[in-house]
Amino acid sequence: MLAIYIKEINSFFGTLIGYIVIGVFLIFSGLVMWVLSSTSVFEFSYANMDSFFFLAPVLFVFLIPAITMRSFAEESQQKTLELLFTKPITDKQIILGKYFANITLVLIALLPTIIYYISIYMLGSPKGNIDSGAIFGSYVGLIFLAGVFVAVGMLSSAITNNQVIAFIMAIVISVVLQWGFFVIGKLPVFWGVWDDFIQKFGIDYHYSSISKGLIDTRDILYFISVIFIFLLITHYVIKKKKY
Repeated sequence: MLAIYIKEINSFFGTLIGYIVIGVFLIFSGLVMWVLSSTSVFEFSYANMDSFFFLAPVLFVFLIPAITMRSFAEESQQKTLELLFTKPITDKQIILGKYFANITLVLIALLPTIIYYISIYMLGSPKGNIDSGAIFGSYVGLIFLAGVFVAVGMLSSAITNNQVIAFIMAIVISVVLQWGFFVIGKLPVFWGVWDDFIQKFGIDYHYSSISKGLIDTRDILYFISVIFIFLLITHYVIKKKKY
């Protein structure tokens, strides 16, 4: 599994696209935090990173599929997936190796944003006047959100041999999981009775809960369950391709 993990990391940074994807994410998040008048931290009278954590899921919807689209689709195109199956490694190890490599790539993209927290911490009046607990919770929420999107992206890449189709498919599924249940729950047909119940199936409900700084085990179990389901389906798809 470690060999697969290292191979995926090296492969991503072995091309220019890897640096472009991470660079675009950091540029857009930086613009939101410091430049755009409607979201810039300088436009508000209190120190927080709400604008970043509000936009981050939107950026992740595009960033993560761009990272995961090559996971299996590229292997299938280059006929190296069959070669991988002949190695002394199980299907589960292949999937988990690729999964953790993709998660690591997302964390690498996310790591420089800690500078935003340090900057706002120093700019606070008085210094350090910032809700660190809420920010910590938001980062935890983002990591779990990334975990789900990576699992979705890997399934999309396993289903098709075309990286562009895998990219689009992952975006559509991620959008539905993130905001679809919220929209459905707000439809008048439910008369407000099932609103909360339906929204609990969506990522946004649990992400918003964790972002408040209250890390509830129910939210953690939700994310782990969704990740497990998508990885399980990916395993099924890979086994079908193998045989």
